[in-house]
Amino acid sequence: MRDYADPPADTSAIAKRLGGCGFEVGAIEGDVIDFEITANRPDCLSVYGLAREASAAFDVDLKSPATAAPATEGKAKLPVSIGDAGCGRYSLAVAEVTVAPSPSWLADRLTAAGVRPINNIVDVTNYVMLEIGHPMHAFDVAKLAGPEIRVRRARAGEGLTTLDGQKRTLDETTLVIADRERPVGIAGVMGGAASEVTASTTTVALESAWFLPSMVRAASRRLGLKTEASARFERGADITAPPWALMRALHLLQEIKAGRLVGGVSDVCPGRFEPRQIPLRRSRLDRLLGDKVPDDVVERTLRRLGFTIDRTSEGWQATVPGFRVDVTREADLIEEVGRHWGFDRVPATFPALRRMPPQMSPSVGRDRMLRRVLCGAGLQEACTFTFMERDAALPFVPAGQDAVAIANPLSEKFAVLRPSLLPGLLDALVYNRRRETEDVRLFETGAIFHPDAESTRVGWVMTGSRGSHWSDPQVPVDFFDARGIADRIGEAFGLQLNAAASVAMPWFVPGRAASLSVRVGDEDRTVGSVGQLAPAIVEARGLGQGTTVVGGEIDHALLASLAPPAAQAISPLPRFPSIVRDLSILVSDRLPAADVRGTIRSNAPRTLVSVREFDRYQGKGVPEGMISLSIRLTFRDASRTLTDAEVQDAVNTIVLSLTTAHGAILRGK
Repeated sequence: MRDYADPPADTSAIAKRLGGCGFEVGAIEGDVIDFEITANRPDCLSVYGLAREASAAFDVDLKSPATAAPATEGKAKLPVSIGDAGCGRYSLAVAEVTVAPSPSWLADRLTAAGVRPINNIVDVTNYVMLEIGHPMHAFDVAKLAGPEIRVRRARAGEGLTTLDGQKRTLDETTLVIADRERPVGIAGVMGGAASEVTASTTTVALESAWFLPSMVRAASRRLGLKTEASARFERGADITAPPWALMRALHLLQEIKAGRLVGGVSDVCPGRFEPRQIPLRRSRLDRLLGDKVPDDVVERTLRRLGFTIDRTSEGWQATVPGFRVDVTREADLIEEVGRHWGFDRVPATFPALRRMPPQMSPSVGRDRMLRRVLCGAGLQEACTFTFMERDAALPFVPAGQDAVAIANPLSEKFAVLRPSLLPGLLDALVYNRRRETEDVRLFETGAIFHPDAESTRVGWVMTGSRGSHWSDPQVPVDFFDARGIADRIGEAFGLQLNAAASVAMPWFVPGRAASLSVRVGDEDRTVGSVGQLAPAIVEARGLGQGTTVVGGEIDHALLASLAPPAAQAISPLPRFPSIVRDLSILVSDRLPAADVRGTIRSNAPRTLVSVREFDRYQGKGVPEGMISLSIRLTFRDASRTLTDAEVQDAVNTIVLSLTTAHGAILRGK
């Protein structure tokens, strides 16, 4: 960096100052600083680019590297033609060379940058790429047919062995560098082995070009070939840089006595580059930054960063250099000023509120309420991916449907959209269990996808023991724990969720699963499901045999649409005590608990505020085909204290209704 600017000699001071300008600093080893460059700053993928930032940060002059004298003999002695718009510029020079090992200073600098020295010719092209950020390539002219250079699309099925020794099959979407007969390189990605520079090479063609970022990105991804060159081209190279990079390479060849230019230099540029002109208003700068940066600081910063600045009545007119592909609007210029001025210098003030903020979406408040309720129930929120692998999704796809496939997935692990929240939550549960956390309770709110619809859901999974308090039995969670979470959610919306056995959910254990519904008039609206996850699914995701995982999923947007308006009101804490009565009844083991609760509520007085099953027994002492169901009834009046006689009358009425409707037998009589 000190070859191009004169920042302080202290390496850590350079790292600290550039770190404050938005660059993430990695390792510092002696005079080598490792920077993490974001994808939108390809101009900083070079030592010269970082030196430019240092010149602005420390207000020192930037020195350009030396280049060869301009050629005076016209075009290069090698025909060049561009046959596709994917190449916007192609510069070429022919040089007579002597291939040998590079001098130690050149090899050492490449090694310090993580590049393996090969020979002086290839090393010069790599050095220029690292130095000024523009990739180059050298062809052995003797191995080119023609000889000539053509930039064109590959033909279907055309093959090329690249420099890494791999045979690659190309298609019509790939841009290639070719001679008269065959491809000799993949444009912007890697050269071909057939034209490689070797110890016997005497004449080389030096290429310095500009390729369309989208074409390089697509070719690199399709071929699975990531190189230093493709990393720069696919982010956006400087279209004005090819001749400069070429002349810098020729100067280095002369400096290390490795070669000399033969003939002229070709610079084929089908279009004309017009730099962007962006106005920068003083008023806009002050408003976005929240501080008044002096005019001389604005102008000095932008000029040091390579912009051309002209004064206007409202501020400035900036001409964007070709290497700043990320600067497209006024806000980008303001960011450049702000990061070098120092965002830490901007005073902390609240913006003026000129109008009322827009009303919050109901879904935001609903999500917050659900988080509050479920965290209060002992669950922790998880955030999982919307994309997932097909094998994990298929067990949760309803019969007759298929998972929604991604047309262009990043990998097989992100091949489809999730049909349920449960598979992602199950993977999160497995992740926690592997870290010696036995009791795991997770929930998530988010969207799920089916071929014909998208909906928002809240899902939860639980495993481990029911409780960790000394007074609680250390028994595994079961269906009723998951059902209890569903009841909490229903209560939050002011709704009673009814459960009914269902066989349409193969991801749950038969007999330990239920669909959840809300009674609306004479219709039951299904809003979700709850149950124990099938052991085969649990084991397939990495949990041991015998591990019990229960969970559920509810369409909370549908639940909100069915909720009564009163559900949003705030109720005061009760002033009068409640009275609790427990009943144990014998009923048919085929009778759904929801029917029992429905009968109780329809025949009980308004003072009945809660109905909860707390025990279910089937075995010795209970007739075959029946179960003993224990129910806890809670009575309370908001205006006074109830008497024992009133509560007993209500209990007698409930018992009579259960006997009449379901043939229930009261135990203990």
